[in-house]
Amino acid sequence: MTELTMNTLRTGVRISNLGLGASQFGNLNRLTTDQASTEAVARAYELGLRYFDTAPHYGLGLSELRLGAALQALDRDDIAVSTKVGRLLLDSPETADRLDDEGFLVPAARKRVWDFSRDGILRSVEESLQRLQVDTLAIAYLHDPDDHWEQASTTGINTLIELRDQGVVRSIGVGMNQADMLCEFIRNTDIDVVMIAGRLTLLDQSATTELLPLAQSRGVGIVAAGVYNSGLLSSVTVKDGANFDYAPASDAMTARARRIAATCQAHGLSLPDAALQYPLRHPSVLSVVVGTRSTSHVDSSLERFLTPIPDELWAELDATGLVPDLNGTP
Repeated sequence: MTELTMNTLRTGVRISNLGLGASQFGNLNRLTTDQASTEAVARAYELGLRYFDTAPHYGLGLSELRLGAALQALDRDDIAVSTKVGRLLLDSPETADRLDDEGFLVPAARKRVWDFSRDGILRSVEESLQRLQVDTLAIAYLHDPDDHWEQASTTGINTLIELRDQGVVRSIGVGMNQADMLCEFIRNTDIDVVMIAGRLTLLDQSATTELLPLAQSRGVGIVAAGVYNSGLLSSVTVKDGANFDYAPASDAMTARARRIAATCQAHGLSLPDAALQYPLRHPSVLSVVVGTRSTSHVDSSLERFLTPIPDELWAELDATGLVPDLNGTP
């Protein structure tokens, strides 16, 4: 049975094993409100969540602003906040009359510019601290450096190490949707944690081949995100046309998800229950971060998280070849 607990990174930063992802605070795909965001954070804190993740990318800074405002009413001594660097926000008055073109329903009064330089990261962190209304960050992640390895792995990481040494950032890491480059960061740089999105799920276990054992051997913590693979695993009934990795799922992937869902139902469980708890079967995974928009999202996520799942379900999924069991994976 999964329980809500606190886990500790090698730097001493403590994060709850269920975290609140604040991308939807940035009006991802549909509008939300300041009040809904504040209430969601308050509810999460009330229920025991102590890890909150955001990024400048989410709503061109709106997510950070809303999360920062919501945290003011809480005891922040035991709260861990992470944000990301690599997409610097620059004023863009020439596009202010249109909406952002990356899925967030906000005016495009600013634009994202890839920047893993020292100056870019220092500026990004400074602006994030202001929006979040905090003096330090529990974790700063390099955000999606897929096409920027050379700069991200040198000036990017070196600047974060400098900030960690100064105490401005307590832990440093990298957040990506792929496992291979995260392995390279672990091998070649002094990072404390990685966030892997969508690659440690009921439908995609590519992180298990190399990333998880490597992280475990180096003492690098793992935070799992994207556990629903953009929607395909988020509903009790797998819907036609549901997304997998931000695009409509193939017929084969949809059929596989339905087989997993049927196996869950045979054990009296739902597909989202298993999807949310699955990454924590591996000992290197310290937290699962779930996107949240409202108090009802918080409540449903925690209910899924705490639903007892018998070992028999994991054993059957493993034996049928649908989903390998992570429990005890070296």
